[in-house]
Amino acid sequence: MQKGETKKGQENLWGSIIWASRSFSKSMPLILGVILLMGLFKNFISSEMLVSLFNGNVIRDTFTGAFFGSISAGNAVSSYIIGAELLKKSVSMFAVVAFLVTWVTVGIAQMPAEMGILGKRFTITRNVLSFALAILVSFATTITWVALS
Repeated sequence: MQKGETKKGQENLWGSIIWASRSFSKSMPLILGVILLMGLFKNFISSEMLVSLFNGNVIRDTFTGAFFGSISAGNAVSSYIIGAELLKKSVSMFAVVAFLVTWVTVGIAQMPAEMGILGKRFTITRNVLSFALAILVSFATTITWVALS
């Protein structure tokens, strides 16, 4: 290895560190906002309210989680924080995984824009398949997680 190559590697390392720091600092307001929102969620949504939605019936809970994930809009980082809070409130893993997967794959909120760009048939087919596959992914993930625990 030559002397110039080592210096180039150090410059790339510092450039990468600077780039990562900038990306992290740009995402901090969003993460902070979600954490503050979860604080409100903890205060205004009681465990009893969640139990009424998620009563322990695996099939119903999975579909409920998938439904709420489908109608929610936001980026994936937000869904992970919300999912962790739901698990802390004893919502089943089936429901949380379905919520997370549909949050990032099914887009009810952006359907009109997607229909305008990609067409109505494609958009509806993609969302229906994404919803159905999210249910299957939820079962597969949770069963695997339980088996490996």
